[in-house]
Amino acid sequence: MKITDIRIRKVFDNGPMKAVVSVTFDEQFAVHDIKVIDAGGKNFIVMPSRKNADGTYRDVAHPINAQFRTELEQAVMEVYNSTKARDDILVNTEE
Repeated sequence: MKITDIRIRKVFDNGPMKAVVSVTFDEQFAVHDIKVIDAGGKNFIVMPSRKNADGTYRDVAHPINAQFRTELEQAVMEVYNSTKARDDILVNTEE
């Protein structure tokens, strides 16, 4: 399964959540609401989840193995960092 598209849907300046992302696989299957989270200066992704009746959360979609999770996280972070860099340039040129 190949990642064929990554779209940054929303970007946040404040708080630990930095972005909401959609990823398309094989141009046929999309996973929405993947979150980019900042925890102590290190960014990582959190898969979409639903709240259970007991207040805990359970992923509704997730990688099955560590190798694919690493591949997915690296691809998402590459697009997020690229988008963030472009936004920084735009902000700096408007000041």
